[in-house]
Amino acid sequence: MLEELGKSHSVKAFTYSRQYPSLLFPGRTQYVGPDDEAVKVDSDPVVDTLNPFSYKSAARKIAAWKPDVLILRYWMSWFAPALGWIARHVKGVKIIALIDNALPHERHFFDEPLARWFFKACDAFVTLSPSVTDDLLRLRPNAPYIEIEHPLYTHFGEKVPREEAEDRLGLPHGSRNLLFFGLIREYKGLDTLLEAFRGLDQRYRLIIAGEPYGSFEKYEKIIESLPGKDRISLFTDYIKDSDVKYFFSAADLTVLPYKSATQSGIAAISYQFDVPLVTTLTGSIGSAVQEAGTGIAVPPEEPQSVREAVVRYFEEEGLASRFKAGIEAEKDRLSWSRFCNALADFAASI
Repeated sequence: MLEELGKSHSVKAFTYSRQYPSLLFPGRTQYVGPDDEAVKVDSDPVVDTLNPFSYKSAARKIAAWKPDVLILRYWMSWFAPALGWIARHVKGVKIIALIDNALPHERHFFDEPLARWFFKACDAFVTLSPSVTDDLLRLRPNAPYIEIEHPLYTHFGEKVPREEAEDRLGLPHGSRNLLFFGLIREYKGLDTLLEAFRGLDQRYRLIIAGEPYGSFEKYEKIIESLPGKDRISLFTDYIKDSDVKYFFSAADLTVLPYKSATQSGIAAISYQFDVPLVTTLTGSIGSAVQEAGTGIAVPPEEPQSVREAVVRYFEEEGLASRFKAGIEAEKDRLSWSRFCNALADFAASI
């Protein structure tokens, strides 16, 4: 977004010096390490969520740059105090909240009041799916907003030959590869997928790639109980940006068995690499996949339905090519230029 807006506007990125207290952060680290190979972004780290004094200095630095529009990205209530304070103290600027989730997937009693307090400080909102819009309007009725679907990621490199990707990951050739990708959290339904895999034969391999946010013990117990556990490949460390392409280049199908969700950045990555989806009818993901013709959507928390959808994908003649044609159409529609043009026009209209 920064790069695309920068083609026609003056832009500056402000970020966090610390997002979460280490005690509460469930992953390996919240910082980009020297071996991460992430795309470098020129940004000014001004906010420490644990230090309220940083809110004041952040607002002062942002105001000194004299922006016309300040876009604040919001996805959970932990950030509401910092962002709400900043929004109230950067004067004479249009404040737009870009909302991934109006309410988090794993709810707490304080989520709604904190979100309301932050939303009250904003002039307008960008939502990424209908379910997020619904949550926003429940918390702030009549909020000015625009709903724009999540664009496709473009910074993970190009697709590589399947055999090269499998060799890089140490996978055998010739399997029907199912990919579960992304941070492993309870709402993402990995347990549902593992139970679905229980009934799949020797032709299928499951690739689990992502860092657990919390204990992985529950999933290990299920894996140990599976007759096909030798056909499950685990990559449960942090996945570097430069390695993402290998997982999707090796995959036939991405499976997103979410128990609850709004939209999915993983779906956007999957489309970048031409990999169809099996997902669930929760939030806006399943309906979006169905409408776009890019995969199969099934009820959440039903392993048999997931299993049947996987088998259907491989067995029904012409289905894979039809879904891939749908992905090509989505690539044309979900561009960053389209997203940023709509955002800029909306900002100008406020």
